[in-house]
Amino acid sequence: MSDSIFTKIIKGEVPCHKVYEDDQTFAFLDIHPVQPGHTLVIPKKQVEFVWDLDDETYQAVMATAKKVALRMREVLPVSYVGVKVIGIDVPHAHVQLIPFNTSEEYKAAQDLHAEPDHEALAKLAQKLVF
Repeated sequence: MSDSIFTKIIKGEVPCHKVYEDDQTFAFLDIHPVQPGHTLVIPKKQVEFVWDLDDETYQAVMATAKKVALRMREVLPVSYVGVKVIGIDVPHAHVQLIPFNTSEEYKAAQDLHAEPDHEALAKLAQKLVF
């Protein structure tokens, strides 16, 4: 299996707006956020589907998702952080964390054709980084 875009991000071959990293997981802002702060939590080990992760890695991903979600509620003006595990866009397991206040915000569609606002993403990453 060739390296996914996420593996390239972990290796530093592709830039990202990182908010968290430990020995097993990595979290960074989605460049096409559903809402400001939309973050992807991934295992450093490339496995295509979340449900195929070994138990230790799965638990590490979920523990990181919880840490990042709590951090979002601490520093962003939101009441909720939703979780999505879809797994169709990139062949690398990932959990999406979406901060929101209304169900409409959570259900909003990503605009995958919009030019990423890297300046705004960098500022937001600075607020969220551990």
